[in-house]
Amino acid sequence: MAWPDGTWSPLRFDGEPALSSAVFLSPDGNLLTGHQAWQAAVTHPDRLIPAPRRSAEQHLTVADTELDALDLVVATLRRVADEATQMTGGAVEDVRLVVPAGWGPRRRTWLRHAAHRAGLPQPRLVEAPAAVANHLVASGVQLPVGSFVVVCDLGGGTEVSVLRRGPVGFEVLATLADPEAGGTAIDRALTSALAGNQARQTVDGGALWALTASVQTAKHALTRHAAVTVPLPNGTAAVVNGQLVEHAAVPVLRRAAQLTAEAIAAAEVEPASVAGVYCAGGTASMPLVEKVFTETGISPVMVPDPALAAARGAADVGAAAPTGDVVVEQPSPVPSVRRAVAIAVPGLASLGLVSQFLLTPEWNGAYLHEWAVLNWGELAMAAVFAIIASIGAGTIIASAVGARGGSAEPMSPTAQVGTGILASASLGVAVAGMYAVVGSLYIGTEAGPFLRWALLPVAPIVTVAAVMALIAARQWRTPRGGWSDLLAFPTGSVVTGAVGMALIQYSLVADRWPDMVLWIDIAGRLGGLLLGAAVVMAVVSPLVLRLILGAPLAVITAALVSRPASGILGVIYAIAVAMWWIRQVWTQLIRPARPPHHTA
Repeated sequence: MAWPDGTWSPLRFDGEPALSSAVFLSPDGNLLTGHQAWQAAVTHPDRLIPAPRRSAEQHLTVADTELDALDLVVATLRRVADEATQMTGGAVEDVRLVVPAGWGPRRRTWLRHAAHRAGLPQPRLVEAPAAVANHLVASGVQLPVGSFVVVCDLGGGTEVSVLRRGPVGFEVLATLADPEAGGTAIDRALTSALAGNQARQTVDGGALWALTASVQTAKHALTRHAAVTVPLPNGTAAVVNGQLVEHAAVPVLRRAAQLTAEAIAAAEVEPASVAGVYCAGGTASMPLVEKVFTETGISPVMVPDPALAAARGAADVGAAAPTGDVVVEQPSPVPSVRRAVAIAVPGLASLGLVSQFLLTPEWNGAYLHEWAVLNWGELAMAAVFAIIASIGAGTIIASAVGARGGSAEPMSPTAQVGTGILASASLGVAVAGMYAVVGSLYIGTEAGPFLRWALLPVAPIVTVAAVMALIAARQWRTPRGGWSDLLAFPTGSVVTGAVGMALIQYSLVADRWPDMVLWIDIAGRLGGLLLGAAVVMAVVSPLVLRLILGAPLAVITAALVSRPASGILGVIYAIAVAMWWIRQVWTQLIRPARPPHHTA
């Protein structure tokens, strides 16, 4: 629970600053949560659901009763809402739920529905690794723009995420998860060891649930005591010490360390460029974590108060004392050289083509009745390049939107990205429309044809940009490599296409002196070849496929070079650009390729 003045306090359930997600279905149909659920499971073990959120089924059967998994999560969230209302004395207006970075849109919508059913207002979903990273920045950790950071969330399972700090916040580059690499697996190993190494395949005894609850309590108590006594099902007691816990925990933590290395590799980030590996989550409080990670070649940093780090990051409260305001460093919106080139090249290409289009028309007719024959394909490509340059600057515009602030509740980084993409696409459309209006006035003819050739070719691209903005704003998916990389169109295709169209226009309007005819024709055919190559570079990524498809397509576009077909060539390139954006959305956002252990 956080207040506007920066003060905060953890909610307490049964005296503890944490609430187990376990739910118990009582014989009268009521749902018990937290410690009450574990206590009731001693007499009715078949009615306990220890982890409802992890159920892959929408419905499950408990004690011959059909239950909706959503109702179980609602029961836990309703108890949280009740405790919050009791603490504040009124309704809670702002709710933020921390979710795994690997959750897709279906599970996020499912959790929003659960919050609504629990009587909470529309929640803001915050990805756990981004929340931890925000907490680190608020705590004074120096993570400059462009740096990479790894967040290892050690809870019931383990989720490892590699993030890059961008101009508008942290972007998740890769996320790997393993439910068998966290505290639940350690508890299960300890319980089996204390119960006589009997494998726990099914929940078939209340005594086993009672032992599991005792093991969880003992494991946390060992962070403060050398040994803890745990009652056993047969009435005796066993001493749990660091050696027993180490025997159970080391294999599990080694898997978590291995998952960390795999996540760094999946993000295609050099380990030496990682600013730090930060461990958070309840299991991160175990002293063994640092030891096991270090033995595997990873130097982890234990986040202070790891169990609450994600919650405090989502609530925008730092590590300072719970009084006073927390000042978070605002990232600089200055783009990298690589991204600046990706924006500048299509922008300059757009200006170059539209200038050539306006300055080199072919005039026909008498002095008082002249009309211009124009290369409409060149205008279409100039508009396309304007859109490419504008969308490429989407995250920079988003950074400017976030830096202005001014609202009572600041926009989330993903909402800023969505707003930036929409604003950049609108800017590109405005530039294309300006080309049409200026061209109409300069040539001295009606604006209709100019508007058609400037705006219609870019309509599919703008539609795809709107889809990307929606995905970013709703936090449905973060592209691998970040939004900046997703929005960067291949510079090679831009340069090749611009030079090709410029050569085509030159061949159409150049004075055809007898000794220059051959060279002018060669320039036109070469322009067609380059334009065909640019189309292939936009549509196809693998080099082998580019070589296979590029040759025949380049020959076809070279053969098409003529005054009547110039517009067709420009439209072909516009279609190729739209296909590139559609492929980006499909492969990076809708159906991204998943490395091993990647969560859905």
